[in-house]
Amino acid sequence: MKARLITVLLALTLCVPVLAEGPAWDDLDDQQQVILGKFEGAWENMPAERRMRLARGAGRWSSMSAEERERAQSRFMAWQSLSEERRSLIRERAEIFHSLSPEEQERIRENFKRYREMKQERREMLRERYNRLTPEQRQALRDRLDRQRRDRRRR
Repeated sequence: MKARLITVLLALTLCVPVLAEGPAWDDLDDQQQVILGKFEGAWENMPAERRMRLARGAGRWSSMSAEERERAQSRFMAWQSLSEERRSLIRERAEIFHSLSPEEQERIRENFKRYREMKQERREMLRERYNRLTPEQRQALRDRLDRQRRDRRRR
């Protein structure tokens, strides 16, 4: 048992530097290399995290249908057209969302789903009402909604 544990720990220790460096170009499969071909010359000089993200993305891309790829390209083009400030804000909010509990994430998803299912006129009216609020009123609204949520959970 002790020898097995030492073997596993040794194997993990040897793997850590490889993971810290990210995948080498030759470690990518043929499809990933084709998809990421424009990065080949700069691959080894890229930060490990970026190489790992690109490799994962290429793996996802190769498993997508043509329709899914078209939607992904459209979303990526929309992302590229955003200002750096807007992209930064979106990244920040995504980080906050991912730090929430699974229950809170689900609650937000459900609220967003209900919002999307509203008629366009109702959504615009709600957006305009919210935009007219002062920062203090917005905070008071958030506090009131938080209290309502807590009360519902207690029941």
